[in-house]
Amino acid sequence: MPPALRPHVVARTPYDVDFGAPGTHRGLPSTTITLVLPLDDPLRVSWARSAGSLHAAWASLSGLHTEPAAIHHDGSQRGIQLALSLDGARMLLGRPAADLSGALTDLDETGVPTELRQLPERLHDLPSWPARVALVDRTLARLAARAGDPAPRAEVAHALALLTRGARVEEAAAEVGYSRRRLGSLVRAECGLTPKAYQRIARLEAARRLLGRRPLAEVAAACGYADQAHLAREWSALAGCAPTTWLREEFPFVQDRDETPGAGWDHDNRDSN
Repeated sequence: MPPALRPHVVARTPYDVDFGAPGTHRGLPSTTITLVLPLDDPLRVSWARSAGSLHAAWASLSGLHTEPAAIHHDGSQRGIQLALSLDGARMLLGRPAADLSGALTDLDETGVPTELRQLPERLHDLPSWPARVALVDRTLARLAARAGDPAPRAEVAHALALLTRGARVEEAAAEVGYSRRRLGSLVRAECGLTPKAYQRIARLEAARRLLGRRPLAEVAAACGYADQAHLAREWSALAGCAPTTWLREEFPFVQDRDETPGAGWDHDNRDSN
């Protein structure tokens, strides 16, 4: 990945997955904006817990959310998935992540730069993965160079980093010189979530990277949960299933992913960083 993109694109993942049969898989909450560019068919996504309609798009875009998504497939999927940082949402999409919070949408509905909206059609005309990845990188690098929207204020970015590392909300507020209430207003304006909700998602994200590699009790301790039971409750609340269920259903398809945080709606990871 071009160095200029690294502050804005947490992960860029080409994927080619054979599930063996039609079905769905879970898209877990993440601290990043998820942009998926499918190749064969529009990506069909819905919120797993609601009866809302299915959203189908050639460029599926999701803001930060606190419930799982259901990604529907016909037995296989190919495309490129991007996990954008909060800074990346401003720089590449030209808007704060809060504008997309809780949304399932696509590029045509969000008023992003024309060059980005044209990217799905241009990808379909290319014959190989290297060519597709190179096109995505070139497009995003050009957008980053234009600096679409001012970066988040430094205090908010620092507070979010502290929350990601497990600091209490009041500790993060004191560190950056804000009241808890003021910090809450600024964090919601930036990402669309309260500081506590953002922290819960960051903790889930950290646990997801360790599940299947370490015992659940060790995962709970390493990620800041009170105990294994706390981990299980939070996983059920945010992911819609027990950690063991996710391991059984999803882990075979994501076990080769890299350890970069913020993988968003995980597919079989063939990251070309």
